[in-house]
Amino acid sequence: MTDVLIISGGNAEDLIGATLCQHLEGLRLAALPLVGPGKRYEGRVERILGPRKQMPSGGFPFNSLENLLADLQAGFLQEIVLQIRAAQLARREVRAVAVVGDAYALAIGVLASDWGRLPLFHLQPQISHHYWAGRSVWERLRQPNQFAAEDYMFYERWMHRFVRAVYVRDKLSEQRAQQLGMHKARFVGSMAMDTLGPPERDLNGLLDGRKVLVLLPGTRADVRFSLPLMLQTAALLPELQPLVAWAGDFTNVPLAEGWALDIRDEQTAIAHHNGQQVWLLRGAFSAILHVGYVAIGTAGTANEQAAGMGIPVVAFPTPGPQYIYPNALRQSRLLGKAMQLVEARADRIAEAIRVFISDALAREKALQEGPERIGKPGAIPRIADELRLAIGVGKIL
Repeated sequence: MTDVLIISGGNAEDLIGATLCQHLEGLRLAALPLVGPGKRYEGRVERILGPRKQMPSGGFPFNSLENLLADLQAGFLQEIVLQIRAAQLARREVRAVAVVGDAYALAIGVLASDWGRLPLFHLQPQISHHYWAGRSVWERLRQPNQFAAEDYMFYERWMHRFVRAVYVRDKLSEQRAQQLGMHKARFVGSMAMDTLGPPERDLNGLLDGRKVLVLLPGTRADVRFSLPLMLQTAALLPELQPLVAWAGDFTNVPLAEGWALDIRDEQTAIAHHNGQQVWLLRGAFSAILHVGYVAIGTAGTANEQAAGMGIPVVAFPTPGPQYIYPNALRQSRLLGKAMQLVEARADRIAEAIRVFISDALAREKALQEGPERIGKPGAIPRIADELRLAIGVGKIL
């Protein structure tokens, strides 16, 4: 018998789910990742269920027609069938279900909980009412495919009748949820900030005294476009020391024209061009943020964690699959003064970075608004306690 089945609908959601596992130590856990192989769960759960297949869109099939067609050709519909089957089989042998993700992930969770017969908890880290800020209905109608990413849709609210609790991403979203009749919705802290652990390594030996420019190209195929542009921008900012939080290995790293890569070890590499050096560090995301002064980012949760740490972020849209213009624009509404969205040109990005360096007021507003918008950590430990209570297992002392 499995105590808790964790269902997660994306890379950031996997990270939240894996962090939740750490706070459920001593319980028998299983995971059903709905996007990709769910590698973050390896070593943290007894079983990883489902097809575990990586789709070309990286979990964003509806960002564009091209993404959707690529996923359909790769077996998107068959994957859905297999995930539904895995959820139906799991409900026979689990005691509680925790869903991290959107309405689709919740639907799979409803099946796995046998329509709420088992305790079902929904962690909703995606939707924020900040996305609505200052927008008219007409503006929202111009991008109808973004509706479900910006507000709690009627079908998600209907499924909430089967859950014990809904955990939302910020206080403003809790207020919106209550207005919509989602009386089980609560904001108990920032799940994103909970996943940011202590620094993984000491970077003092790499730092040369300049302020650190954090480069966050993300984890999906957007890096093919974003990393070369970030390197070109770093070359325009010699007063800063650039550090890349790199998620993959060092094979086929996309570089700007004329740049070369020297690999030091499995965790460290240097991209260089005409005397300019940029460190690429694996497994050092938190360490980099803890020394960061300003950031360039084309990532989802990573951008938000940087802002939550008080690091101003400059962002630019990519051709996709994730950080396309509507998604980047939506994130800029979330982060407010903590993020500046600019054209995807090295000179424009560098100009915006210099504003955050030289304009004391702009920097002060970013340092204030980022942590306010993202919130303080503490959600995941509390959710873990409530899960334990639901299945009658007290906290291990």
